[in-house]
Amino acid sequence: MPLAHEVAVVGTGVTRFGVLYDRSYLSLLHQAATDAITDAGVDPGRIEAAWLGTAEPLLGALVGDSGAAVTEALGFAPRPVTRVSNFCATGMEAVRGAALAVAAGEYEVCLAVGAEKMRDVPPRDSLVAKTVEQSHPVLAKGRTAPGQFALVAARYLAEYGYGREVLAEVAVKNHANAARNPKAHFRTPIRAEQVLAAPMVADPLGLLDCTPTTDGAAAVVIASRRWAERHARRYALIEGLALASYAGYYPALFRSDNDFLGFQATRDAAAQVYRQAGITDPRSQLDLVECHDCFTITEIVNTEDLGLFPPGRGAAELMAGATRPDGDLPVNVSGGLQSCGHPVGATGVRMVAEITDQVTGRAGERQIPGARRGLAHNLGGPGAVAAITVLGAP
Repeated sequence: MPLAHEVAVVGTGVTRFGVLYDRSYLSLLHQAATDAITDAGVDPGRIEAAWLGTAEPLLGALVGDSGAAVTEALGFAPRPVTRVSNFCATGMEAVRGAALAVAAGEYEVCLAVGAEKMRDVPPRDSLVAKTVEQSHPVLAKGRTAPGQFALVAARYLAEYGYGREVLAEVAVKNHANAARNPKAHFRTPIRAEQVLAAPMVADPLGLLDCTPTTDGAAAVVIASRRWAERHARRYALIEGLALASYAGYYPALFRSDNDFLGFQATRDAAAQVYRQAGITDPRSQLDLVECHDCFTITEIVNTEDLGLFPPGRGAAELMAGATRPDGDLPVNVSGGLQSCGHPVGATGVRMVAEITDQVTGRAGERQIPGARRGLAHNLGGPGAVAAITVLGAP
C-alpha cells in the first residue's frame, strides 16, 4: 500500500474537552490547528490543504456548512479545505483524507482538524424537529444511541454469563486514566459502586456507562515521510489506515446477520489495517489502543472485534487488568470517550494525536514505557462505519 510507512503525523494539537460555553466553535478550531502547526515546527503558510471533520449539520451550519470554517479561523484562503462528516468516524475521516492526499503526491504537508460544539443548542426549526423525531424514545421506537447499544450489552452479558460489574470496570478504569489527562472532560476517579448505582438510561446501561456530551477540537499535521525525515522535530508513521462502511444509522445494527455481540464494520476495518501494517497478532504487536467506548459495552466488544481478545473474553481480560496502563495491552489510557467526552468531529483526531504522542514518547503522565506502535479506532452510527489508524515510531 503506497500510504503505509510513507505518510507521517508531524504535529498534534488538542484543546481541553468539556462544557465550554465560553468558547466558540471557531476559537476551538483555531486553537487546535495552531497548536498542531506550532508543534510541527512548520510555517503556517507551508500547509497546502486542510480537511475539517464536523459531524453535526446544524451546528456546522452556524459557521457555514463547509470547510470554510478553517479558512475563516486560520486565514487559510485561497488554499483548499474539504469538510467531511461520517457519523462518529468523522474526525478520523478527516485524517484519512489528508493522509491519502499526501500519499497520492498531491501535497507534501496538510492539516486535519476536527471540532464540535455539542453543548450548544441550535435554534428550533424543521430540521431540528426532524432530528428530535428521529431520536425520540417513543416516536423512534426506542432507537436512541443508548437504547441500541443497550441491546448489545444485554445480549453480551446473557451470552457469556457476565454481570454489570464488567461494564462498571470500563468506566472505573477510564476515569482513573483521565485523572492523568489535563485535556479530559472528567478527571475524577470513580468507584464501581457509583457506576452500578447511577440512574438507569437504557437497561443495562446507566448514566456512568455513557459518554458525556462535550465540546472540543483536535488537529494533526500530516506530511510525507520524506518531508518528515528532513524537517520534523519528531513524527509517527502511519502504518495502516482503513474504513469499512455498511448501511445507514439505524439499519446497520438491525441487519439480519447481526448477532448483537459486536460490529462487523470494526472486524472488516481491522482486517484491512492489519494487512497494511503487517500485523498478524495484534495483542502482542500493539503497545496500546485507543478504541471507541461511547458506552462501556462498546469498549469490551471492540477489543474482541479488533482481535485483541477472543469472542467472549474481552470482559474477563478487562477484569484481569490486561487493559490497564500497567497491563500487557493498555486500552484508552487517555480516559477514552468515557472521560474525555465525545465532540464527534474531534474524537478521531484526538485519538490519532494520542497515539502519536505515545509512540514519540511525549504523553506525559500517561506515557506507556517503550510504546512503539499503537492503534486508534472509531465506530460510528451504531455499526454503520468503523475507521482504524495504526501509527508507529520510525
